[in-house]
Amino acid sequence: MLEIAGLRAGYGPIEVLRGVDLAVGAGEIVALLGSNGAGKSTLNNNVSGLYRPFGGSIRFDGHDIAGAPSTRIVEAGLVQVPEGRRVFPTLTVRDNLELGSYRRGKPARARNLERVLAIFPRLKERLTQSAGTLSGGEQQMLAIGRGLMAEPRLLILDEPSLGLSPLLVEEMFALIGQLNGQGLAVLLVEQNVVQSLAIAHRAYVLENGRIALSGNAADLAENPNLRKSYLGH
Repeated sequence: MLEIAGLRAGYGPIEVLRGVDLAVGAGEIVALLGSNGAGKSTLNNNVSGLYRPFGGSIRFDGHDIAGAPSTRIVEAGLVQVPEGRRVFPTLTVRDNLELGSYRRGKPARARNLERVLAIFPRLKERLTQSAGTLSGGEQQMLAIGRGLMAEPRLLILDEPSLGLSPLLVEEMFALIGQLNGQGLAVLLVEQNVVQSLAIAHRAYVLENGRIALSGNAADLAENPNLRKSYLGH
């Protein structure tokens, strides 16, 4: 579905990604793990069309999307839920959700809204509230719900557990598993190594702009180098 080969990218003269290869197949959860500054957001921004890569290729469904306008990428069904939620604080929950279908999913907006509210009953209770008055966890639900309104074929989740309480983190990962169970492919970009490897099929570890480890998620969870670097044992 998504195939990235030899991706080099960065900002101005600074190269952040130095030849990254990564793939996400239909129906998979693939985790992209790495500490702050490893290049995870740079990869997201290039895949989503916010920046043009220095080199390499990004293909979605067999089509080259490297440097394509982000609107075209969304229209193709590749949707990102950005780090930090980025909801529109002065707009209502309903308006935020409906904006998710601006480029894709508009004909089925009402049906999709029903589906999203069934997944997030808490948002249903707060439809007329300003998004800025929601808790952090509710804003994260809203950001994911907004992404789902665009009928994604592949959903990129950038640090969905960031800043959430341990209980909400559990909820968030359970939800990602549930969405994947309905057939949605997910690229999960996270610092939370343990939880991510528990639900992912495959994983990549990004270090200093390169893929340091990759493979089956269950195997990586037992990898001594990964355990030492990220889990402290």
